[in-house]
Amino acid sequence: MTFNALVAISLAYVAFLFAVAYFADRRAQRSIGGWLSSPLVYTLSLSVYCTAWTFYGAVGYAARSGLEFITIYLGPTLVFTGWWLLLRKLVRVGRSQRITSIADMISSRYGKSNLLGILVTVMAVVGTTPYIALQLQSVTLSFGVFAVPNSEFWVPANPASTGLWVASGLALFTILFGTRNLNTNERHYGVVMAIAVEAVVKLLALMAVGAFVVWGLADGPADVLSRIDASPIAGWEIVPARWAGLIFTSAAAILCLPRMFQVLVVENADEAHLGTASWAFPLYLCLMSLFVVPIAVVGLAEMPANANPDLFVLTLPLKEGREGLAVFAFLGGFSSATSMVIVAALALATMVSNHIVMPLYLSRQSGGVTVAGDVRQVVLMARRFSIAGVLLLGYLYYRFSGGTEALASIGLISFLGVSQVLPALLGGLYWRGGTRAGAAAGLVTGFVVWAYTLFLPSFGAAGPFSAAMMADGPLGIYWLRPQGLFGITGMDPLIHTLFWSILLNTIAYCGFSIFTFPTPLERLQGAQIVNVFEHTLGARGWSRGSAKAEDLLMMAQRILGSDDAQALFQSEAAAQGKAGYLPDTTPEFLDHLERELSASVGGATAHAMVGQIAGSSAVLVEDLIRVADEAQQILEYSNRLEAQSEELERTARQLRDANQKLTELSIQKDAFLSQISHELRTPMTSVRAFAEILREGGLTEDENKRYAGIIHDEAVRLTRLLDDLLDLSVLENAQVSLTLGTARLHELIDRAIAATGAMTEVRASGGLQVFRNATDEQIDLITDADRLTQVFINLIGNAKKYCDADAPELRIRVRRQNGLAVVDFIDNGSGIPARSQDIIFEKFSRLSDQAAAGGAGLGLAICREIMQRLGGAIEYLPGQGGAAFRVTLPLAVGAARAAE
Repeated sequence: MTFNALVAISLAYVAFLFAVAYFADRRAQRSIGGWLSSPLVYTLSLSVYCTAWTFYGAVGYAARSGLEFITIYLGPTLVFTGWWLLLRKLVRVGRSQRITSIADMISSRYGKSNLLGILVTVMAVVGTTPYIALQLQSVTLSFGVFAVPNSEFWVPANPASTGLWVASGLALFTILFGTRNLNTNERHYGVVMAIAVEAVVKLLALMAVGAFVVWGLADGPADVLSRIDASPIAGWEIVPARWAGLIFTSAAAILCLPRMFQVLVVENADEAHLGTASWAFPLYLCLMSLFVVPIAVVGLAEMPANANPDLFVLTLPLKEGREGLAVFAFLGGFSSATSMVIVAALALATMVSNHIVMPLYLSRQSGGVTVAGDVRQVVLMARRFSIAGVLLLGYLYYRFSGGTEALASIGLISFLGVSQVLPALLGGLYWRGGTRAGAAAGLVTGFVVWAYTLFLPSFGAAGPFSAAMMADGPLGIYWLRPQGLFGITGMDPLIHTLFWSILLNTIAYCGFSIFTFPTPLERLQGAQIVNVFEHTLGARGWSRGSAKAEDLLMMAQRILGSDDAQALFQSEAAAQGKAGYLPDTTPEFLDHLERELSASVGGATAHAMVGQIAGSSAVLVEDLIRVADEAQQILEYSNRLEAQSEELERTARQLRDANQKLTELSIQKDAFLSQISHELRTPMTSVRAFAEILREGGLTEDENKRYAGIIHDEAVRLTRLLDDLLDLSVLENAQVSLTLGTARLHELIDRAIAATGAMTEVRASGGLQVFRNATDEQIDLITDADRLTQVFINLIGNAKKYCDADAPELRIRVRRQNGLAVVDFIDNGSGIPARSQDIIFEKFSRLSDQAAAGGAGLGLAICREIMQRLGGAIEYLPGQGGAAFRVTLPLAVGAARAAE
């Protein structure tokens, strides 16, 4: 097997993973879930815990330390076996709070503090970067095995170049399938499916090598057992303190590693999947470790004494000429490394963008969060650059460490680094007394102790700590020695760091929490998270009516996209018993909106964005007393009262709206009758007066023509008004007969623009300029072309009359959506006031001086009736900056099928 052939196989395997991820993404986009959200796929995605360190290093670990490698599997097994106690609550909180990362979890629990989010993000990046370097090293060195003919040692061939290409490829894969769009639920179906496939590959590869060793190189299980008895492994003794420490560390890592939190909590589609994972994932770990000891024992017996045991998975098949099996094992190790790097980079990029980049971006937006622009693109670009940056850091760490022994135990070092989040995490889940100050103090203390006692010393003599400092402490202070704090010696370095970091971390967390008082928002978040199973408190953190719904809609559209944001606001308005897109800005709605936004930009950023519009939270002492009262009977009674109150409030709101609408319509009716009287009397008076003049005679020919022309124009004006009244009456009584046929939307818009005299290219002096996309308008409709053109003429004419911008513009946007043609007419004027948006389609409504505009104000009422008869709809679209109307039309049958 040549090195080039191995590269070709690797590229083909990566292409296969691309295809798997692409296929899964396409199914998810078409809402074809099925097995994409199955418990099997979820369980297999958890195998991202088994990295190249596990695949290759477990054998070497067993050869050096006997059965101690099992501790890395025992910790997660214990956590999943007791999933009902911890994991279930963690997933429930993640779903209820729309959590996007471990940093978001800590931030949300302690009052949506972005400072805590930044701390956890920095800790995660520092703790994970060396581990990513370890994966790059494993892939690079496994390439080196095949690059050197008949190699018995782990000899890299141009490792720097290979590592760079591997890092670049992984960054590209993660960007393509992890940041293609901004999901409101933050799930990445393509990436998860690719990880599940890699889980199967690495399990089968390791078991295939194990079966070959047991039945190919040895004479079966009995022979393997006898070899174990004769090997140095049989003389290995358990060190209880180290075993307990390693089990604790691995159990903490399964909860705190960014990649594990991503697949365990964020990618969880159903809480019930934990029940399957509680036995299936430990079974997977058992199968992964099944042949570790046989491979290690046979490798020690068959390979030279100076051979690296980490290589046995590859070198044993190669030694026997089984290149196909060796390549399969290589793909297993490749899968182990790449799956970890992809998910870790994705999780870290989400944390960096949500807690570092987005807050900085928002702080520099002088116009606030409602100014024009698409925040989604900012978030996506931030995540893409973050992914590239994380992979670059991993590569640089690998490059500058030189792949030396500093990486040999980096897996456990990284485990212990990210485990510093554990006290704040568990305290936040189960102790309502935990505060933001306590969490920050614990995180900083634990991280500093870990870095001082284990991480920095892991670089060896070439690192920042000299041999004299390691032996005598800084400035000769003996009790501050990095691996002998407070004069305690004789402890294993890893256990020493575990003991002091977690102990001091917990003391700082508890101490600062006890002596600091939480903010109201911390108390409320604590109550919701700690008591997540018992009850869910209502939204108490926002003031009622403190924000304008239209401002919130404009901001939400920048994050969620126009369609999703409008659907969210419309459904909320309907739930409140209101029509249109603008619900009342109740505390419950603000809380709901904040959670929807948090799925895309994180809890702290979402809270800041909503708070910028709604103002600061208004939580009173009474709210804290209510939160503190946990008596079940009071809660149940309160819930019933709250439900009844909400129902009464909804009914009262509907009655208020109806009464207000009737009052306004009554006023509009009186104004309408007065206007109609004026509109009828004026032309009739003119006709009568000039007719009398003509009847008296004695006029010149020019005067006769001029007076006759005036009579004609006034008669036309009178006829147009009567036609509008008759047209509306006929439409309302369903007496109109439609002439349905196939029409091209582009041609109808052309007719409407020509009829109104609007300009589509060069702006006339003071005229309206129309912007459109002719390609999007090539849509066939089944409609009454004349009636629909009448609607378009009215909308374009209104924009021409009422748009108050200095340079009036109208944008006509067309798209297909759910078997309908959607046409938006959006001008750049000041728009229609929110209080008037509900009545603009009523026949008695007047929003301005109708006489000045030259009409009786019946146009939109007629448009509404026409669209109802055509099977479509017309509605006002708020939150677009100017006046905006949306017309929805049924597509022609053939066009609808083609669109689908």
